[in-house]
Amino acid sequence: MHEVIQKAIRNMKNRNIPCQNLPHALESDTSVLLTIQAQFFHFIKKLSYLKKELKLKSQCNGLADESPETKVYQILPEFSQGDAVGNDTIALHHILQQAGYAAYICAQSIKPEVKHMCINIKEVYIEKKDIIIYHKSIGSPLARWFLEVQCQRKIMIYHNITPSHFFINYNYKLYSLTKYGRDSLLSLVNHVDECWADSEFNKQELDQIGFRNTKVLPIIIDFSAYKQDANAEIVKKYNDGKTNILFVGRVAPNKKQEDIIIAFHYYKKYIDPQARLFLVGSYAGMNNYYNELLTLLKKLDLEDVYFTGHIPFADILAYYKTATVFLCLSEHEGFCVPLVESMYFRIPILAYNAAAIAETLQNGGILVSQKDPKLIAELIHLLVSDNCLRTRIIKNQEFCLTRFQHDKIRNKFIDYFAHYTP
Repeated sequence: MHEVIQKAIRNMKNRNIPCQNLPHALESDTSVLLTIQAQFFHFIKKLSYLKKELKLKSQCNGLADESPETKVYQILPEFSQGDAVGNDTIALHHILQQAGYAAYICAQSIKPEVKHMCINIKEVYIEKKDIIIYHKSIGSPLARWFLEVQCQRKIMIYHNITPSHFFINYNYKLYSLTKYGRDSLLSLVNHVDECWADSEFNKQELDQIGFRNTKVLPIIIDFSAYKQDANAEIVKKYNDGKTNILFVGRVAPNKKQEDIIIAFHYYKKYIDPQARLFLVGSYAGMNNYYNELLTLLKKLDLEDVYFTGHIPFADILAYYKTATVFLCLSEHEGFCVPLVESMYFRIPILAYNAAAIAETLQNGGILVSQKDPKLIAELIHLLVSDNCLRTRIIKNQEFCLTRFQHDKIRNKFIDYFAHYTP
């Protein structure tokens, strides 16, 4: 894609866009206060977790169920449907059941819509013949419980943990949880039989820490779910020939929605005044960051930027179906499911090369190594206006998509699970 980048640079120079003093990062008026709060509450939270760990440590060891059958428990701090970890857990659960295993999902916190699928961890009795699969993505007392519990085999699936510094100025609870998560990860070295990572990027993190028996197991995506009906009203409203730039992911500092907004500002002001930007994802718990994004929009006097918040799956499908370009400028992703979803919906992808992004994208889409908003705007323009380039990108993405076929990942999971060698 080098020639595409060069073409965008030439277009950018010819357009002679004036330099503007636009922010490269958001500035929070409350950052100092929140930094102090984060440090204090991290200390308090750690004390709280230690108390909870003492309660959980042996709570699930018992003989309440003396069935000779080996049970497979997937455990995670919070279980919900719709996020990458929850969907992966559900997919693995179905595969285990279909393969004939007695499979269960257990969590500390369970969302109402999935209560019928999950058991509260306090109600579970683990026997020595059982197998535990621990989904690691954030700090939780489950880490110590997982370390201490006695069972036949312990498997950790590492979804990566967002570095805590992203949250220090915005959400002290998430700052504390992510910091604690990485600290507790170190304690699990030499206490896990196998570690499966969503990506090579995640696997390398585990290898550097000192984990053994690490393998790559991409997130299992149920593509059949994308065949259900999309919200027809949204499709009708926005499928009108205008350029729709899309990003899907929770509103969070590591996702860098501010960089997307700044690049869109250039594109809309100097290239396509009719363009729209859709930022699809929940901003729950990120009110400070979300409000700063709204302030940025006012500073730029920028219209046609839509934050959807948490929306039904049918609505998400509608935004994918009406998207012209998928733009991802995130700085930390352990896998990034929306990239794969965009491949599925034949949306050309433009992404910043960070963390696992390049690995997931491989030869599909266009990767940029710097966040020059003018260059990004020109690349969006090429993806919209150059039909030959657009067709080539989509074709490359379709080939990359074959790596994530459900049966391929399913067979890899069954092979890993069935052929364990200590």
